Amino acid sequence: MDIIQITDGLKALGDPTRLQMVALMKHRECCVCEFTAIFHISQPAISRHIGRLKNEGLVNEERRGQWVFYSLNRNKFEKLGFSLAHLPDLSEKFKELEEKGLLVNCDA
Repeated sequence: MDIIQITDGLKALGDPTRLQMVALMKHRECCVCEFTAIFHISQPAISRHIGRLKNEGLVNEERRGQWVFYSLNRNKFEKLGFSLAHLPDLSEKFKELEEKGLLVNCDA
């Protein structure tokens, strides 16, 4: 991995929303619809953030029917020298959505 690739990867992580998305995906794969409910921003805006992470190879994409799920490419983070262990635990965001009845079930 060269300096430009490392710089581009770290720049992609430099946005607070994208970094929070990574912190959430540290726990499990996520769907765009879950991110829209958590961040209260539009689906196109979430898709742009995911697209940036995907372009840098930081996330993997898996299509299941009409849904697309995103997960971390942990190997890429390792190559960047970026430790996911230092990110805050944001898993309570999923619990908050569930308690409010807003947790989206994308498996249906």
